[in-house]
Amino acid sequence: MGIRLLFILLIIAGAWTTAPSPQNNAIATAHPLATQAGEAMFLKGGTAADAAVAAAFTLSVVEPSMSGLGGRLQVIYTTEKGEVNGIDASTEVPAAYKNSSERYRYGYPTIAIPGVVAGLIALHAQEGVLPLKEVMAPAIAHAENGFVLLAGEAARQAKVADQLAEFEGSKQYFLNEEGSAFSAGHTLVQKDLAEVLKRIAHKGHKGFYEGETAQMMVSDLQANGSIVSLDDLKNYKALPAKVLEGSYRDYTIQSLYLPSFGAITIQILQSLDALPALPKGSDKWAATLGKITQAAYRNRRNQKDPDSLKKILSPESAKQIASESALPQEIASDFVPPRSWQVAMGHTTHLSAADTSGRVVSLTQTVGPNMGSKVASPGLGFLYAVTLGGYLGDYQPGDRANSHISPTLLLKKDKVHVALGAAGGSRIPTAITQVLQRYVDQKWPIDKALELPRVYPTADTLLLEKHQGLEWPTGTEISLKSQGQPFRYIEEEARFGRVHAIVLDTINQRWMGAADPDWEGTASH
Repeated sequence: MGIRLLFILLIIAGAWTTAPSPQNNAIATAHPLATQAGEAMFLKGGTAADAAVAAAFTLSVVEPSMSGLGGRLQVIYTTEKGEVNGIDASTEVPAAYKNSSERYRYGYPTIAIPGVVAGLIALHAQEGVLPLKEVMAPAIAHAENGFVLLAGEAARQAKVADQLAEFEGSKQYFLNEEGSAFSAGHTLVQKDLAEVLKRIAHKGHKGFYEGETAQMMVSDLQANGSIVSLDDLKNYKALPAKVLEGSYRDYTIQSLYLPSFGAITIQILQSLDALPALPKGSDKWAATLGKITQAAYRNRRNQKDPDSLKKILSPESAKQIASESALPQEIASDFVPPRSWQVAMGHTTHLSAADTSGRVVSLTQTVGPNMGSKVASPGLGFLYAVTLGGYLGDYQPGDRANSHISPTLLLKKDKVHVALGAAGGSRIPTAITQVLQRYVDQKWPIDKALELPRVYPTADTLLLEKHQGLEWPTGTEISLKSQGQPFRYIEEEARFGRVHAIVLDTINQRWMGAADPDWEGTASH
């Protein structure tokens, strides 16, 4: 009898010490229709993975300036058992590629093997519970029946209308009969894209990388000088991504290794961790974040070397960065950074999702710069990413394209408390780390942490975000001048990254979603 009583008491004690499950689902994305697609999956009993895949396919339809089926993807997620995994679905260099000194900003020479579809199919297969056809239904409906162009999307497409006009398919899908971009409020119908999505929904991975869609891709690409082959497409696979780990205050940081820049995100946060927390209203915030970011960014080209990676992730390196009294010198003159590190206007899209089982997804996908390569194949309707031609750097056949993409999780006692990532090119790690500092150290609610101004260091000038509604502490300029740091205010919205985040309200055990106010996205919780 005593043994039985002890067994019962142990069970009760275990129940008391087990953290309760979240009471709701949540999703935050860069477009209202994508958020609605995720919500629809939750209502059907789907997981965070179902919601994320539905939202990501929808973004490929309604936000083509930022991502699409011809792009690349990185995702970090938790399983039903609480394990943290990653998926690498970056664009891959074709087998027949030969490096060239010629440089291209857009067009057929920049196109490599797309990865988004493989990545989304892999995520769904691993953690989804709903049929793929059901998960893809919102994206198919928006492509087939049309959706209303938001003002921001219309403006982005208009900026590159002249380049879109150079390519037959792009003209067909993204310009009107007069050769102009569609205006905000226009209902854009994409029947050909709907058919591509239907083939994926019916056949999964093979519906894109083999068969009719693959044949149409290769026929157009090779007719215009591309070297992407049917074998390149058939052999493409989404790969497991290496999860990197660090610490920030009493959280564990988890982000992804190359092709993601998670190591740099971790180094920035660990360097902040080596300093006393900067409180709300600190005059030193801009100078400190600028100094630490610029120091960490010197390591972007060193991530591939195992010894360098170990150093980047080490607490000792973080302490060294934190102790530097002056801003570090700019990158050595013999190193020419890829163009993607220097573009003024960021790109890409990010979404975060979480469910009542505790599954969490942080997913970033992109086509590179605005409207990617500017190339859409006739009969298909989606744009290809920019990968080759020097935009992201120089690569060899079989390489996966690296980028600043950095989907990130913060955990406490093996339980996710924050899932976030960002869009914005080279501003992605800076946006993520600055939002986390505001949320963790300064105790701002996540929606307010997304609203507050950010900084971005260039080689010689610290850029400060300051558009309508944003103000810096009065002593900020004095602090910067005392360190001899040149600075300049940037008044454009969306120039310092766009973050979409999910956080756990541990008191009420509820997920809270937040969308970056500089974009047109929404959150549901």
